[in-house]
Amino acid sequence: MDLSKITNGTVRSAIEALQSGDKSWYAFFTDQPAMTDDGNKVDFKSFFSKALGNEKFQTIDKVENDGKEVYGNFKAGSWGTFKVFFRFHQDANGKFDRLDIGQADY
Repeated sequence: MDLSKITNGTVRSAIEALQSGDKSWYAFFTDQPAMTDDGNKVDFKSFFSKALGNEKFQTIDKVENDGKEVYGNFKAGSWGTFKVFFRFHQDANGKFDRLDIGQADY
């Protein structure tokens, strides 16, 4: 899969960690990042304790917002594979302080 479509280098590196199930994923985020899943507030660390290593992008179809919004087909464990978005919010120090994910309609 071609991750070079992701123009924000920090987002690209984070997605690389997600794709390989690497716990370095957490290092890209602040200690207590906010997170929503389909608009519902969820606990970031609890969510990814189950998802990391089990869920990943199958394709990257579209990238927007200076490389901070990534759209593609995503294999979500037992939930199946469907189109999603990941929207990263970066703080002044370059870490992500919020992640919004959800089903996409593109």
